[in-house]
Amino acid sequence: MTRVFAVSDIHGHPAKLQASLLAAGLTDAEGNWSGADARLWVLGDFFDRGPDGIGALRFVRGLTEQAPAGAVNVLIGNHEILALGMRKFGDTFVPHEGITSRSFERSWALNGGQDRDQELFTDDDAAWLLDQPLLALDADHLLMHSDTAEYVEWGDTIEQINTRARTDLHTDDIVVWWEIWRRMTSRYAFRGESGPEVARIMLQALGGRRIVHGHSIVADMLHISPEFLTGPHLYADGLVLGIDGGAFDGGPCLVVELDQP
Repeated sequence: MTRVFAVSDIHGHPAKLQASLLAAGLTDAEGNWSGADARLWVLGDFFDRGPDGIGALRFVRGLTEQAPAGAVNVLIGNHEILALGMRKFGDTFVPHEGITSRSFERSWALNGGQDRDQELFTDDDAAWLLDQPLLALDADHLLMHSDTAEYVEWGDTIEQINTRARTDLHTDDIVVWWEIWRRMTSRYAFRGESGPEVARIMLQALGGRRIVHGHSIVADMLHISPEFLTGPHLYADGLVLGIDGGAFDGGPCLVVELDQP
């Protein structure tokens, strides 16, 4: 059986990612793919908060080229939307009813944007990212970056959601882009009393027996410091697995092997 792994929210810390992949047996000491027939999913957020988002992106891109086709896969996170939006629109005002100062530049600055990432971000990097999906299904797990139900605003199936989101990302309409950013920044859909039911509805609609997400730091959910975190968090009646270790905040870069039936 092929072993399937997921990692998320690298946030400019490629050395942490490389160390975790080495520990999981997916790369060698030089950072080259050595995962045999294993499969890896990177659930987004290469950029911001940490010093080398571009390094994180290009390290993973290198793995996709080294590994067999389909062995290393990437989903788009909200900070990819932010980095792309910053690059595309900068300080352009986002039209909205009433007076507002909304812009991608302002949100980028408020959310840990790094000048170096933007300076080194190439057209090729952008084109590659724009081809990556938002959702995937593997090993009976529904994979996503954000712990939100807003994905279904794009459609009723994974294919439909990915296709419509990709279409939106290939427009030059800043209002459309801002709505993507808004959707992808929402969170906590699977927490609280109604969380398990929301998770069940999404799984019934999109497939899988468990949701795996990043975006919301597990240590915050457990009310501990990220430095004391040792693993992912299973919650919502066992239907949801959070894997964001808070790498930018002193926590680990969690590379999690997914349970299979």
